[in-house]
Amino acid sequence: MAAEKGELALIDWIRRNQTLRSSRVSIGLGDDLAGLRLDGQELLFGCDQVLDTVHFKLSECGARAAGRKALARNLSDVAAMAAEPLAALASVALPNDMPAEEARQIVRGMWDLAEQFNFPVIGGDVGSWGGALVINVSILARAAGVGPVLRSGAKPGDVIMVTGELGGAILGKHLSFVPLVKEARVLAEAVKVQAMIDVSDGLAVDLRHITAESGCGARIIAERIPISEAAKELARKCGDTALAHSLSDGEDYELLFTVAAADADRAAKVLRSAGTQASRIGEITEAKVVLVGKDGREQELPAGGYEHFTGPNRPG
Repeated sequence: MAAEKGELALIDWIRRNQTLRSSRVSIGLGDDLAGLRLDGQELLFGCDQVLDTVHFKLSECGARAAGRKALARNLSDVAAMAAEPLAALASVALPNDMPAEEARQIVRGMWDLAEQFNFPVIGGDVGSWGGALVINVSILARAAGVGPVLRSGAKPGDVIMVTGELGGAILGKHLSFVPLVKEARVLAEAVKVQAMIDVSDGLAVDLRHITAESGCGARIIAERIPISEAAKELARKCGDTALAHSLSDGEDYELLFTVAAADADRAAKVLRSAGTQASRIGEITEAKVVLVGKDGREQELPAGGYEHFTGPNRPG
């Protein structure tokens, strides 16, 4: 039988077959960042890449926006664990015909965001080839007294919450979003966040990451999902429902998290004071991930979101 194809299948294969272990590893595969204990301190590491024509269109957005997005995606992973960024490195594979000034704009885009969050880009590597632009960023962070919050702590009875609004990020948000680093830390300082992830691949996919790592289920109320105007606009243009876009579009980079029911009001209040809305969209259950429709009927939460190798998968 042929091996199952797909990004998630490959990651699962790596987790099952990795043999080299180290007592220094505190957080392994399965979270937004990995953890390593060094001299009594836990440091967090992550890397992410962006590809021209997959994560952005260079001809439309420009090199500066591409560089900014490459670093922003990594910062969103830092936010997902309520961590504090320390430094980043970047490697770029430039198209052979890219002008020097355009290459500099990639770096300036990273610097723009690094300055905003007060940490340096300390090095990296540059290469060129006959293909499209590829930017890979590696980031170093620390818990700094908060967390780190993992995906694996959700418990039955927890309230499921999400910040902001979901869907339609392709209309602009995927390039302009501000990573919720400060908001995540304020939240985690105020209440015990049981589990958290950033919505990068779509609510339907990223919620399943939490339930899989936590060994539980979830019950989501469709009418409580905060749907963006961009999602509604796409629905009018494409024929899919706005709900489908909010579940599967991805690249919203909002925070999806769970807290004990007793902490939900405080979590919403704290985030509101930080300038971010948070919506209760459901609860963690013992098993199965279900969506409750407007008619009150439950169905298995449809698969959705984006997966490399297989591409977008949108529920109807």
